[in-house]
Amino acid sequence: MSADTSGQLLVLWTSTERETVDNMVFLYTMNSKIKGWWEEVTLLIWGSTARLVAEDETIRENIQGFLENGIRVIACRKCAENLGVAEKLESMGIEVFYTGEFLTEWMKSGKALLSV
Repeated sequence: MSADTSGQLLVLWTSTERETVDNMVFLYTMNSKIKGWWEEVTLLIWGSTARLVAEDETIRENIQGFLENGIRVIACRKCAENLGVAEKLESMGIEVFYTGEFLTEWMKSGKALLSV
């Protein structure tokens, strides 16, 4: 018998379009946690969003708020290395690791995935 995964959400964040980031990714991710829509919320920073996080102060403040509210924030190490921002993300408390296998296992498990 498998564990109940109905309370877990992964937000796969790939869009650097600022209106989408502010009005969808950040709003839904934070509200999902603080309003109890999902028990566990994980934000996966993938692709060029890694650079956006490293370079934008407002984005970093939002990420800090996620961490303070119990949202797990992770980033693709390969993307972060390619963009030269791995150390910066790690210094912010973001878990940086090779996430391809993690994402594949998540999808195969049937857990909730929101890709933006």
